[in-house]
Amino acid sequence: MLIDVVTIFPDMFHGVVNQSMLKIARERGKVEIRLTDLRDFTTDRHRSVDDRPFGGGPGMIMKVEPVVAAVRSIEADGPEATRILVSPQGERFDQRMAGELATKGRLLLIAGHYEGYDERIRTILRPREISVGDYVLTGGELPCMTIIDAVVRLLPGVLGADDAHDCESFTDGLLEYPQYTRPAEFEGHAVPAVLRSGDHQRVAQWRKAQGLKRTGERRPDLLDRDGDEKE
Repeated sequence: MLIDVVTIFPDMFHGVVNQSMLKIARERGKVEIRLTDLRDFTTDRHRSVDDRPFGGGPGMIMKVEPVVAAVRSIEADGPEATRILVSPQGERFDQRMAGELATKGRLLLIAGHYEGYDERIRTILRPREISVGDYVLTGGELPCMTIIDAVVRLLPGVLGADDAHDCESFTDGLLEYPQYTRPAEFEGHAVPAVLRSGDHQRVAQWRKAQGLKRTGERRPDLLDRDGDEKE
């Protein structure tokens, strides 16, 4: 997979893409992540990427010209990418969307900043708008990192075993069941006996039941959503 990111703060990404699974994925040749500085596509001596909004109001707005120029320049070296504009107004990002995006060959993420985007960025580029939650951040860099991390770890071969993420939270619509490791007892708290029984069928049944219980207690909306989809 090739992932391009358009941002005015490319240095923010270096610590993330050079650590942990993203570093491993890059070293294994599973993903290439390229960072493009939006200011390289400005035309004035101040390298301005924002301006005051028409009609007045607080804050500054991302200018249309450098964003469109950057996207067109990036895509000139290959096929058109799946364009993503991170925005509080977008679709809510979740595990299912991460899995969908992991099937794409190329992503191009646009990290906004300031008060918002010139609407013509949406009109001309027609990106898919994605939100990582119902809150507002200073810029789109952190949402872009979140999307990249969630997507890349789903690429075949990144986590090692092909089924490494099959039991993780949200993969099957449920939260993950409780996990334990050694010691078998600590300060009077013992690992459930079923997990030490060696009976794989009983373990699987216990994990399924615990996943349902935990989801019902903490995220009942997930169970409601699954029910609606099954209907």
